[in-house]
Amino acid sequence: MTRFTVLLLPLLIYTATAHAAELIASVDRSRLNSGETVELTLETSDVTQFGKPDLTPLEPLFEVRGTRQVNQLNTLSGDNRATTRWIITLLPKENGSVLIPPLQLGDVQSQPITVQVVESDVREDKNSLDPVFIEASLDQSSVYVQAQAILTLRIYHSVSLYDDSSLTPLQIADARVEQLGDTRTYEKDINGVRHGVIEMRYAIYPQHSGLLTIAPQTFSATLVETQPAQDSTAQGPKPGKLMRVSSAQIPLTVKPKPLTYPIDAPWLPARSLSLSESWNPEPEHTQVGDSLTRSLTLKVEGLASSQLPAMPATEVNGLRRYPDQPVLSNQSSDRGLIGSREEREALVPSRSGLIDLPTVDVVWWNTFEDHLEHTSLPARTLQVANNPSLQVDTPTGSLQPSAVDNDVLWWWKLSTLILACTTLLGFGLWWRARWQPAILRATQTGPSPRTLMDDIKRASQANDPHATRQALDAWARQQPETLADMAARFVPLSDALDGLNGALYSETGQHWQGEDLWRAIRTIPAAERVQDPVGDSGLPPLYPK
Repeated sequence: MTRFTVLLLPLLIYTATAHAAELIASVDRSRLNSGETVELTLETSDVTQFGKPDLTPLEPLFEVRGTRQVNQLNTLSGDNRATTRWIITLLPKENGSVLIPPLQLGDVQSQPITVQVVESDVREDKNSLDPVFIEASLDQSSVYVQAQAILTLRIYHSVSLYDDSSLTPLQIADARVEQLGDTRTYEKDINGVRHGVIEMRYAIYPQHSGLLTIAPQTFSATLVETQPAQDSTAQGPKPGKLMRVSSAQIPLTVKPKPLTYPIDAPWLPARSLSLSESWNPEPEHTQVGDSLTRSLTLKVEGLASSQLPAMPATEVNGLRRYPDQPVLSNQSSDRGLIGSREEREALVPSRSGLIDLPTVDVVWWNTFEDHLEHTSLPARTLQVANNPSLQVDTPTGSLQPSAVDNDVLWWWKLSTLILACTTLLGFGLWWRARWQPAILRATQTGPSPRTLMDDIKRASQANDPHATRQALDAWARQQPETLADMAARFVPLSDALDGLNGALYSETGQHWQGEDLWRAIRTIPAAERVQDPVGDSGLPPLYPK
C-alpha cells in the first residue's frame, strides 16, 4: 500500500501542475479590415515558465509589429496570484478567415483563434494624405423607427499626438444614442504609411420616421513637434500645432412601422430574439401552498434593455402570483447592443389538481430578414398534489350526483329536513332567551381575546410575518365569522392580508411592515368585532329584577 502511494503521489503532482500550467490566447477583436492590426494576448499563471512564446508559426500569415510583456501580482482572499501576459501586435497578410495557430511556451500550448479580415472600406483619396483625418460610417443606410443603426468613427493619424485629444459629444435630435464598448486603438497601413487608429462605435435608435441627419463630428488634438529642438524653443513654450478635423455629414433614412405589424403588440424591431424560462424548484412534485419561482428571460439583439416590454403576467385560476422587480442588462458585441430583461415571479398553488399555464408569445419584427416573427414558450401543465400539512376543504362540486345511490340521497334529504327543524327550534329558543334575565357566562378556556390581540400587536409591530400569521389565525378562531368574511366586508383588512401573504411567499418578506395590518385589525367596525368578555359592557346586572 505504501509503495502504491509513493508511485501515485508524483503522478498527482504532475497532473496538478499540468492543469495549472495553461497558456490562454485572446484577441481584442475578431473582425477587422485589411491593413489593420490586431492584438493577440497570451496569458499564463505558471511562475515556472521563463522566456517568451515561440512566434515562428505566425510568420506565414502575419507580420509581427511588436511584442510587450506585462507582469502582474494580484491578491485575492489572502492568496497571491502572479500572471504574465505577452501582448503581440499582428498585421494579417491575407483577407478572409485567417487562423492564428497555436503557440508554444515550454510544455504548454495556446488554442487556435480565427479572425475575419475583410476588404478595407477606407477610400484612398486626398484625405489619406493628411496627417490626421476622421472617417464616419453607418452599418446601413436605412432602418426602421426605434431600430438600431451602428455609427463607427475612426480617427487616423500618421503623426504622434499628445494626450489632449478630444471629440465632440455625439448628440442627435429625436434619437437615442448608446456608446458600444470602450474606445479601441490599433494600427493600419494606408498607401504604405503606418497610421494609428482611434475607433469609437455608437448605437443610434431613431424615434421618428423620415430623414435623420447625423451632424459632422470634430476631433481636435495637438501634434507632436517634429522640427529640430532649436526651432521649437524659438517659437515659444507651445511645443506643437493644434489640429481640428471633421467628419462628413451622414443621412439616415428612417422607415415607419410596417402596416402588417399587429396594432395591439409592442413594437420590437430586432436582429434576433430569444425567450427562455427556468423554475426553482422544478415543478414536477408540487403541493398546495408550495412557492415556485418562475423566471422568464427575454434576450434581444439590436435593442437596449430599456426598450424591452414587460412579458405577459401568469394570471391563472388556482395560482397566486407575487412578482419581483425585473432585472435589466446590456451587453456590447460586434453587431451592436444585446439587451436582456429577466422577470421573476413567485407562484403559489391554492388548489390541487391540474393547473394549465398558457403559452407565452412574443411578437417581433426581424430586421435582418425583414418580416414578422413569433417566438413563444409552449403551454405547461402543473400537477398539484394535496398538502397533508394544510387543511384543504374538498369542493362540494367534486361529488358526482350520478354516483350517489337513491337510498343515500333519501337519507340526505331526511337529515336536511331534521336539521332545518332543529335550526328553527334553536332560533325560537334564542329569541325567547333574549327576553330572559342574563346569566353568568361560563369560564372561557384558552387565551382571552385581549391576550390574542396583544399577540397580534407585538408580532405586527416587530414586522415578523410568520408570527403575525400565527397570532392572527388564533385570534380569528374566536371570532363569530371567518377571517375571509371579515376581509370581504372590510377593504383595508383585505389589502393588509394580501401584503402579509406576499411577504410569506415571495423573496421580499424581510421588508414587510406590519403597521397596516395592525391598524386594520383595530379599526374593524364595532358591530362586527368580538366583545371582550372582561369588559364592563359584557357583565350581567348584579341584581336582576
